[in-house]
Amino acid sequence: MATTYATVTWDQLHRDARTLAETLMSRGPFKGIVAITRGGLIPAAILARELDCRLIESISVVTYDEESKGAPKIIKDPQAAGDGEGFLVVDDLVDSGITARVVRERLPKALFACLYAKPTGKPLTDLFVMEVPQDTWVLFPWDTAPLFIAPLAKKATNGN
Repeated sequence: MATTYATVTWDQLHRDARTLAETLMSRGPFKGIVAITRGGLIPAAILARELDCRLIESISVVTYDEESKGAPKIIKDPQAAGDGEGFLVVDDLVDSGITARVVRERLPKALFACLYAKPTGKPLTDLFVMEVPQDTWVLFPWDTAPLFIAPLAKKATNGN
């Protein structure tokens, strides 16, 4: 279980995606992008804009059901990507590498890029922006919601 948390804001995510796009400029042009759902969808949209890429596919891999972890299984295949040649695969984070390994097997000729990489998954990505410690749980903007918090003065008058 993670012992620390790292919160990624929308601004930080966008900056990191643009940083990745700058690096990818010399690797393209790409025929298309394959977003690993769900976390790779938003970074893929930003990269598609920055790289002027119109073809966006997705691949969905599940590694668990309601009860327990199971064998990874592709539940949505990226048909347009073929074997991945000329395609960019995008994810938000490579953690344990379980999903990345399945995607690499399915798209062996694709370039695999993500925003963040943990040490265990790092060897499975070609490019990433920032390394994150293995014991850190990354909270993405879509995982959190801003909440109203009453000012301290209001709390004091309400007795809370």
